[in-house]
Amino acid sequence: MPSTNDGSTVTSRLPDGGELLRVLGFVVLVNVVGATPAILGGPDSAWFQSLEKPWFYPPGWAFGVAWTILFSLMGVALYRVWRAGTGHRAVRVALGAFALQMLFNVAWTPTFFTLQRPGLALGIIAVLWVLVAGTIAAFDRVDRPAAALLVPYLAWVSFATVLNYAIWALN
Repeated sequence: MPSTNDGSTVTSRLPDGGELLRVLGFVVLVNVVGATPAILGGPDSAWFQSLEKPWFYPPGWAFGVAWTILFSLMGVALYRVWRAGTGHRAVRVALGAFALQMLFNVAWTPTFFTLQRPGLALGIIAVLWVLVAGTIAAFDRVDRPAAALLVPYLAWVSFATVLNYAIWALN
């Protein structure tokens, strides 16, 4: 059995059905919140189709796959932090950081596609990058694996920032 820092032993356990349902609830919640802005507009618009894209623009299907995976990882990470107990200040800070970065995440899609403002969207995604990095740091203070689950999200936001800049610069 693995041991803790205080010399006692811990047992590993499989999550029970209730815990699995709670994890699934967090995953679904983050996916729904994250996907909702796509209702307002997306890459199928005539405006977006007319834009020049950089050579590294991925195929359209890649965005749905990537975001579903990322939102699912984010949901698991959020659950791990939440289950540490909202009575702890570090948990409340981490949850607040998550909510703030999610607000900027959700704001990006309508800014870029509905308002057709790639320059303003670039500012939003730049702030989002900083907020995601801060959320990872806040999650790390509560649950290191939860923080690690957000690293692919930061990598994708990094790529999306470069992509947003390239589209803005080309058009």
